[in-house]
Amino acid sequence: MSYWLMKSEPDEISIDDALATPNLPWFGVRNYQARNFMRDGMQVGDGVLFYHSSCPEPGIAGVAEVVSTAYPDDTQFDPKSKYYDPKATQENPRWMMVDVRALRKTRLLSLQELRTVDALADMVVLKKGSRLSITPVTAAEWKTVMKLLDKK
Repeated sequence: MSYWLMKSEPDEISIDDALATPNLPWFGVRNYQARNFMRDGMQVGDGVLFYHSSCPEPGIAGVAEVVSTAYPDDTQFDPKSKYYDPKATQENPRWMMVDVRALRKTRLLSLQELRTVDALADMVVLKKGSRLSITPVTAAEWKTVMKLLDKK
């Protein structure tokens, strides 16, 4: 089993929205490295830290799981979509997505709080200049975060 941190802007899709959607398609990823994580790394059952980004207080807002393998992101083919890619074709899609199921909303584990935990010092989301919407999380980081989320 692998673990991931997946960022979403809460005004686009929040943890509450995710909880209301049984299998949430994680569409619109337009970074090759993040796409490769979905396409080549994610498996059904992998753990996901649902992270709110680009908001007043970014941080982990919930826990989810991957519920599908990667498949073509249909928004790349739709000229009316802000995620449209004229170079993508049905025969050669450039962008992939997976489905995610939100398991629970958690207390907000803020970016500021994450930075204070020595065991998380190497977490990709905390690296200077890290802007990827999907990043791997080690098993040790996952366990540390789960313990932090259980604290009140």
